[in-house]
Amino acid sequence: MSNQNLSYHSICRWTFNAGKGGFVPSNIRPEFGGMFSTADMIRLTAEKVVPRMPKHVKLGIEVHYDAEVNEKTAPEIADAMVSTGLHLALITPGAHSHFAYGGISSLDPSERKAAEGLGTRAVDVAYGPLRKAWHPDEQLAPAYVLWNGSYGYDIATVGIRRMYQNLKESVAGLCKYEAKKGGLLRFAFEPKPNEGHPAMLIPTVASAILFWRKLEEEFKVPRTNKGVNKEFGHSEMIGLDHVYDTVEEIDNGAVMHMHLNSQGYNDGIILGGPGKFDIDHGCRVNGFNVAIAGLVQEAGYARWKGHDMQPRPYDNADQAVDRVVRSVLSWEACAKSAAEIDVNALMALLAARQTAKAEDMMRHAVLAAHKYFDEYYG
Repeated sequence: MSNQNLSYHSICRWTFNAGKGGFVPSNIRPEFGGMFSTADMIRLTAEKVVPRMPKHVKLGIEVHYDAEVNEKTAPEIADAMVSTGLHLALITPGAHSHFAYGGISSLDPSERKAAEGLGTRAVDVAYGPLRKAWHPDEQLAPAYVLWNGSYGYDIATVGIRRMYQNLKESVAGLCKYEAKKGGLLRFAFEPKPNEGHPAMLIPTVASAILFWRKLEEEFKVPRTNKGVNKEFGHSEMIGLDHVYDTVEEIDNGAVMHMHLNSQGYNDGIILGGPGKFDIDHGCRVNGFNVAIAGLVQEAGYARWKGHDMQPRPYDNADQAVDRVVRSVLSWEACAKSAAEIDVNALMALLAARQTAKAEDMMRHAVLAAHKYFDEYYG
């Protein structure tokens, strides 16, 4: 089977946790606590998730540096990926775990310097001990995601502009550092409007696209392999249109990675949505996802599709694994249905203002996707 006929999904290490804590149990899944390591998670994925995938689906792994992978654990993690046939799909510096005052955008010079060091060390680990776990096809090189969780603020001052400039200077330096290593990683901002601060730098997909254009203009950092890791749920949280977000990403050549989460409200079954906190449900079968699947198919996107999700607070370990399986299969069902839509007929209906009939086409596509999910899930 050629790479063109395969579908690549990535599973997040952080999904396999003992419990989130806070207002919900922190030890509901004791199997995933204590000594349960990233290498253990990789082997568990190979044992319990891979066998439930259709033959055309291939899986990769996403990790945070330095909480889930570091210089000491990276060799074992790389060996686990190689031995299981899984690949490194994404690495991200977990700056939010260390820096509460802006990270690389911080107005505190010592914090900013320390955060920059975390970022370059994540590059070193990716190109060092984890390099053998990359997919052999360079088009499937890992994404290097910059989640903006530490790039935030909670007070309105003129200092916000200085923070933004700091962010540009630091990311430009990081990109130039990585270019000397090989320039193969796909840099992607993951926008979010809030969490872990009330207000964030890079809150939307449009903000991320503009950022890379400014970096090219001001610092001569090419936009090649630079773009967005759009998490659908982050757009949903503030009522933005994640379908149009996808159009903007495609139009700017900025689709580097995707997180297929849902906040839940858009299928009429699971609660959540705009104004709610980040629920991190997995991918759902719905019309939005059928439309987005059609858009990325049309654009020829063939990279990793990530599942940055959390089990329900009451799920045991087996149910948590099942949530991951369901998330992958939900997207595959939407993608299969999207590929069967007669786009010419749909466009003819839209041109003729026959929008009710166009709605019927999409409704039937959603019904077909539900059927395909049932077939995949078995």
